Amino acid sequence: MLTPFHTLLIANRGEIAVRIIRTARALGLRTIAVYSDADVGAPHVKLADDAIRIGPPPSGESYLNQEAILEAARTCGAQAIHPGYGFLSENADFARAVAAEGLVFVGPSAEAIEAMGDKAGAKRAMIEAGVPCVAGYQGVDQSDETLFAEAGRIGFPVMLKAAAGGGGRGMRLVDSAEAMPDALARARGEALSAFGSDAMIIEKAVLRPRHVEIQIFADAHGNCIHLGERDCSVQRRHQKVVEESPCPAMTPQLRQRMGEAAVAAANAVDYRGAGTVEFLLDEAGGFFFLEMNTRLQVEHPVTEMVTGLDLVAMQIAVAQGAPLQVSQADLRLSGHAIELRLYAEDPSRDFLPVTGRIEHWSPAAGQGIRIDSGIASGKEISPWYDAMLAKIIAHGETREIARQRLAAALENTALLGIKTNAAFLGAILQRPAFVDGKATTAFISENWPEGFAAEDPASQAIAIAAALILHGQSRAARAASTLPDDTLLGFASDGGLPVPVDLVEGDTVHQLAATAVNGEGWQVSGEGWRHLVLVEAVEGANACVTVDGRRRDVFLVSDSAGGVHLQIGFQSWHFSRHRPWAAAMDGEAGARVNAPMPGIVVSIEIAPGDAVASGQIVAVLEAMKMQHQLVAKVAGMVSEVAVAPGDRVASGALIVAIEEIPA
Repeated sequence: MLTPFHTLLIANRGEIAVRIIRTARALGLRTIAVYSDADVGAPHVKLADDAIRIGPPPSGESYLNQEAILEAARTCGAQAIHPGYGFLSENADFARAVAAEGLVFVGPSAEAIEAMGDKAGAKRAMIEAGVPCVAGYQGVDQSDETLFAEAGRIGFPVMLKAAAGGGGRGMRLVDSAEAMPDALARARGEALSAFGSDAMIIEKAVLRPRHVEIQIFADAHGNCIHLGERDCSVQRRHQKVVEESPCPAMTPQLRQRMGEAAVAAANAVDYRGAGTVEFLLDEAGGFFFLEMNTRLQVEHPVTEMVTGLDLVAMQIAVAQGAPLQVSQADLRLSGHAIELRLYAEDPSRDFLPVTGRIEHWSPAAGQGIRIDSGIASGKEISPWYDAMLAKIIAHGETREIARQRLAAALENTALLGIKTNAAFLGAILQRPAFVDGKATTAFISENWPEGFAAEDPASQAIAIAAALILHGQSRAARAASTLPDDTLLGFASDGGLPVPVDLVEGDTVHQLAATAVNGEGWQVSGEGWRHLVLVEAVEGANACVTVDGRRRDVFLVSDSAGGVHLQIGFQSWHFSRHRPWAAAMDGEAGARVNAPMPGIVVSIEIAPGDAVASGQIVAVLEAMKMQHQLVAKVAGMVSEVAVAPGDRVASGALIVAIEEIPA
């Protein structure tokens, strides 16, 4: 039965809300956005036809507040609700509540969500349906003793997984029985916070597999097809970083087998709409069911680019009762697509999420390039939500063309003002294993076993920063001068003496000297190097400079303190003028454990008077949906614990003070 609707409320935020709104409006639907106080004026709010506030920043009081969203639907006259991904997208109670309101839920039935949302129950159902599964434990008994025993029976290494959710939260790889108690406690705590349940399943760890998922689509008329696969093997902390379609290791025969298994999984729960069945693929071609995501995936654009289909349009059509307009026989995969997830995080600090103001955002454009985002210049990145900022996707006739286009798009996408993982993404694209299409889930740990260390800026980058800072100051001085023309600009009776222009980047002070050259350039000298930088043009955030005769295009934004945010290729830095009189005293830095970002204190692992070792965990902080362990940087005795579990803290807030023990 057809249930047409003309007004759609999007119960989400950020890039997925923007993406849904664009397709819905192209279909002629009226769109309604919802927003928290943290998202006032956000791109998805501005793009929608109507928007309504649903609460304060914490997601539990806004985007997870079912009654607030339903009331917004009533107020704005919505006839359907699209949940996007995350938040309430896989909440069976919300799907039921939407239906009880007489509204259309753009997604599967509550029963299907429930069946696949319980990872333990889903695995039992898949075994019954004949879908290959990894050996493990998915029982009802959730006592620590039982889980310890089952892990031993299965044999280490094992994978702990939250039974009620996914996305890498509540998941731990456990190598030994000795590591099991702490890993279980951490996984339970993270799962309870993220999904409201600390129930776990245990699986035998499949080492160095590929993570391959099958996109399925089903309608209410008994049709169910698969739309090919996506390789999501490049992961960090079990969260996807790079996705591509098709999988480099796929064969037509294997695709058919995995596709049939995915369709069987969907049919086992009478599925409807878009869904993804995830598998582990071993080196021998064996594959094993992981889970089914009963929603649109973050990485759906790569499937859209190789199939030419609009999955959101298909979701809306199926939700209105229409049959699928494409059959399995119709499906054709054309070319190759790769997606990068651009995050607000600091790779040099173990990828800690960061907050702050986006000073400039300009996505790249070009043949085969698509960028999905929900950000804008001048907007603040808050600690309340996921750290993903945008998705950069490239399509090409071959995988190598797609990879090269993607690298160029990453270099030409400017995001200044906050730290991102762009340099890390660029490094991934250039690693031989990725270039050759051989990445497994062990790719990141094998390539960066000690973590990713951001490259120090090269001398040319430092010289460019100094020249651009001086150029900006020169332009400001010129604008304020009373000179009738520019003929005297740069004149000096002494012929031009070097001036100090010491810059700070991170924790490093670069001692520099610069000499003006013809009013449009500077000879910049540092320790053991010298570069001639000519500023050819500065237009907004784009600058063209010539360094020692070589032209370079860079992105820059000046700050109010006389510094500059600079991006060259994949790399970005913030340089500021060195003001030693304003620097904080160094003596206390190591002895204080401060919050690296706003968040909620999950636990305190020590007490006043305790002796601690350097590197010892002293507290656990939850921020941006993940738990972060805070460690002591010095050995000593705990002199103060400034917070308690449950406290909400700001970035930089004191957590623990340590009285250092002299060596």
